[in-house]
Amino acid sequence: MTQPDLTRVRAAGVLLHPTSLPGPHGCGDLGPAARQFVDFLVRARQHWWQMLPVHPPGKGDSPYNALSAFAGSPLLVSLEDLRREGLLTRAEAAPEAALPPGAVHYPATWRHRNARLRRAYERAIGQPPWREALATFRAQEAAWLEDHALYRALHRAHRGRPWYTWDAPLRRHDRAALARIKPRVTRQMAYYAFVQLIFARQWQALREYAAERKVALLGDVPIFVSHDSSDLWAHQEEFILDARGLPTVVAGVPPDAFSRTGQRWGNPLYRWERMRRGGYRWWLNRLTLACDRFDAVRLDHFIGFQRYWEIQARSRTAVHGRFRPGPRDAFFHAARTALRGLPFVAEDLGIVTAEVTALRERFGLPGLRVLQFGFDGDPERNPHLPHTYPRHCVVYTGTHDNETAVGWFKGLAAPTRRRVLDYAGGTPGEIHDSLIRLALTSVADLAMVPMQDWLGLGNGARMNVPGTPRGNWTWRLPPGQTRPGLADAIGLLTETSGRTAPHWPAGPVS
Repeated sequence: MTQPDLTRVRAAGVLLHPTSLPGPHGCGDLGPAARQFVDFLVRARQHWWQMLPVHPPGKGDSPYNALSAFAGSPLLVSLEDLRREGLLTRAEAAPEAALPPGAVHYPATWRHRNARLRRAYERAIGQPPWREALATFRAQEAAWLEDHALYRALHRAHRGRPWYTWDAPLRRHDRAALARIKPRVTRQMAYYAFVQLIFARQWQALREYAAERKVALLGDVPIFVSHDSSDLWAHQEEFILDARGLPTVVAGVPPDAFSRTGQRWGNPLYRWERMRRGGYRWWLNRLTLACDRFDAVRLDHFIGFQRYWEIQARSRTAVHGRFRPGPRDAFFHAARTALRGLPFVAEDLGIVTAEVTALRERFGLPGLRVLQFGFDGDPERNPHLPHTYPRHCVVYTGTHDNETAVGWFKGLAAPTRRRVLDYAGGTPGEIHDSLIRLALTSVADLAMVPMQDWLGLGNGARMNVPGTPRGNWTWRLPPGQTRPGLADAIGLLTETSGRTAPHWPAGPVS
């Protein structure tokens, strides 16, 4: 059966990555705090919970630079829920003083959680039901899981060195070499597979908990993947790499009003023609898994499917590059057939050409509108001002890459601040409320508000500053902020704006 297009239902949602939830183990996860946040969304009459990619973060702790495009992040596995299943003792699941409730400290959090996940594995592997469950899971997910488990085991054996620095046979993913080394890392592979089993079970439990309460999950699929990842290592033929496994050209975006040197992301680029001949198998497997986890997914850097910026790998900036054609219609025809629908939101920010817009519209995908982008240029034609919106779009006060609404407004020049107030109404002290009201009362089918903006927080709560390698992805929701009064206020504005979805239960939610 074709999937329904949930993004055409007039509704509202909140953007908050699970690591930003409160909790005693260094970062938020899929356990009690996640279920409590779903309850908050229900009371606030929100239909969507949007997350960033939920894969294991790699360099820079970024979920957009993950160690795998398929695996779930071990950081999101709930230790409390493992204790409830009998795989951790109460003492093992207790928090450590070295992990304060504030910003995520990734090295300490990784150490804390990995140590306990290994204890849970040692306890589980001695029990026949768990051994059987793990064997079944590995067989079901073999298309990606075995390579990922082997990659993680070899990565650990090489003390974190990236795969393209390993000895040539392992670097080339040579089957004979891998067959020789597998017996030496069998137990490590089983551990990494076990972590993915636990992630999958806890994710499904959260998904069902949310679905029963009519909260849909919106995920995020980055267009590019990390060079040092199990995907690149296992599928080198699908990427533009030299004989050593190094990229000859890399991804980025050209210079624009925000950066005179552009952005050199550094991700390897796809051999799109080869992928087309292979039926886009790797991509379709990736999207299928994403759509199994989420009710809809945001396609990051959608403009790259029409054309992408190719930079020579030796270049230090993105100034010198060229546009190359993306996979375009053929890719989305293949995806629509495989998925029996296109449950996507197109992140079409950046240099949006008429061809990009036409591609998105041909496949009926909603694009993005960001209020913070609405106060530059001609107000009659700026696509980010609500009076120019089409109905089928998703409006944000700001995304994870933006300043918070309060921080953004404080940094504006006086004339622009006046222009914002003239358009949005209100006073400087309540600018976040004014922008949220603009988003919710717009014609956009879906209005998405970062949790930081609902709380009126400044730039100290910002999630990411693009182009900066450190200090990102660490913000956490302080305990006690999802209080009933805030939920009721959000719910009232959501109802007033006509964004309580038609199938939402009538009356107040207790």
